[in-house]
Amino acid sequence: MDYESLKLIWWLLVGVLLIGFAIMDGHDMGVGTLLPFVGRNDLERRAVINTVAPHWEGNQVWFVTAGGAIFAAWPLIYATAFSGFYWAMMAALWALFFRPVGFTYRSKIHNATWRSTWDWGLFIGGAVPPIIFGVAFGNLLLGVPFQFDDTLRSSYTGTFWQLLNPFGLLAGVVSLSMLTFQGANYLMLRTEGDIYRRVRTASLIFGVATLVTFALAGLWIMKGIDGYVITSHIDPNALPDPMDKTVVKTAGAWMSNYTTYAWAKWIPIGTFIAIALGIVFSRLHKAGLAFVASSITCAGIIGTAGVSMFPFLMPSSSDPRSSLTVWDSVSSELTLGVMLGATVVFMPLIIFYTSWAYKVMWGKVTTDFIKANDHSVY
Repeated sequence: MDYESLKLIWWLLVGVLLIGFAIMDGHDMGVGTLLPFVGRNDLERRAVINTVAPHWEGNQVWFVTAGGAIFAAWPLIYATAFSGFYWAMMAALWALFFRPVGFTYRSKIHNATWRSTWDWGLFIGGAVPPIIFGVAFGNLLLGVPFQFDDTLRSSYTGTFWQLLNPFGLLAGVVSLSMLTFQGANYLMLRTEGDIYRRVRTASLIFGVATLVTFALAGLWIMKGIDGYVITSHIDPNALPDPMDKTVVKTAGAWMSNYTTYAWAKWIPIGTFIAIALGIVFSRLHKAGLAFVASSITCAGIIGTAGVSMFPFLMPSSSDPRSSLTVWDSVSSELTLGVMLGATVVFMPLIIFYTSWAYKVMWGKVTTDFIKANDHSVY
């Protein structure tokens, strides 16, 4: 397999890992976001928690694997992004800390204040990371203020507060709405009674929010955001050198792939269809189909961002020439090949044990079940 093919395969595989994270860990975060609102008493909140608590650590594998894949396959992206987005990433990690301790310790003490505090901690752990990840994606589309010197050392000239620009915040709302929609549809599958009625309402609300904000973000990109275009020759099989190209910013550049590749337009079109179907299925009480539709929505929104930017991964607003792409930010051919072999072996194992765990512990989680198993459930 040649170097160009490996570069493209790893662009696709990292996308698959991010989509897997959004679908699997995303519904955990969506459930955490909804927890204080769909559970009106302690038993109801424990029922909500027990739909995801046995699985969240396994689902976190998608997040860890995606980070590891970026580190190994795109080392320049990893180094530049984690230095430029340092405080944003730290804020996401601090929020994620509430999840393991919240799930573990929340029900250990029979104290209303203690349990309510951890419920809001789980809300923070569910709502804050999606917002931050969405803001980060939004800033990638805008361009990140970094540049390389002659020795390929990157320097970041922005601040944390510059990330919180209007388009970045809109992208954060898209991300939060998408994952909360996913979490609500998952809860429809696992709950009944009053909890089910509330999460169905939440599904309808966040489905519409996803539809509206995704459309607004698309219009903003079409009309108000300049994209990036490589204007020099690129040899896809060449050794990576991010400074060996010329790049310009131009209006409408993020839409050019939809003209160049006829199939690409079906990704955003399919995403809008999936969102609409998710709302319809939720309204019709078809929880399984609604969850499938919101999962396709997650894949479509991430896929739309990836296809719009291709081949760019991290454009530079300070020095467009320093922009990082699929062709010039990757590891060696040997590294990509070895990693591909490992992925072929281990990704099916992850999918198998995750599927098996859900099958073994599947079923409705009710308040009666919580009362009957008070000392053994979360």
